Amino acid sequence: MNFKDKPFSQACENNKEPIFDLLAPLLQDKTHLLEIGSGTGQHAVWFAPQLPHLIWQTSDLIENHQGILQWLDDYPAANLRAPITLNVAEAQWPDVSADAVYTANTAHIMAWHEVQAMFEKVSSNLPANGIFSLYGPMKYAGEHTSESNRFFDLRLRERVAHRGIREFHEINQLALNGDLILLDDHAMPANNRLLIWQKST
Repeated sequence: MNFKDKPFSQACENNKEPIFDLLAPLLQDKTHLLEIGSGTGQHAVWFAPQLPHLIWQTSDLIENHQGILQWLDDYPAANLRAPITLNVAEAQWPDVSADAVYTANTAHIMAWHEVQAMFEKVSSNLPANGIFSLYGPMKYAGEHTSESNRFFDLRLRERVAHRGIREFHEINQLALNGDLILLDDHAMPANNRLLIWQKST
């Protein structure tokens, strides 16, 4: 891939294959996926062409659209859609019909009330058997999974007080409140997790 003159995340390049390997089997019977917080767009341009049966809808805050569009322009796919503006905390979300939702490295950047709002909206909009997948670092019973995660959490909170690595139990409780049932909690490279929930019938 050509990284020149585009926003670039080395972490996205490192984690795209292990995430895809776990995510792809769950999406074989899905038709529309909403990606919340597409960031640079690197995951979208890697995942979408390998899932040609599925519409991949990117989204982010408006200030990130230009970078996403640069990636989409360089790596177009028939099933890949230009970003829509999505602020998870807003009461009214764009009218998108999706039976799968994916988000990566967002929960520790959002304020907690935004994380809550994201789960509320996702759970209310997903149909029965819809999939919600969230990638990123987690704490378990108040403990970090690595020393590097502990330092990362400290840096996040020093820069912006409302940020920080989230507690798995609290995240999963938000899911349960919306009838999202945990299917898997995968350990991932670089001390991250891939959490998969399914909307109950």
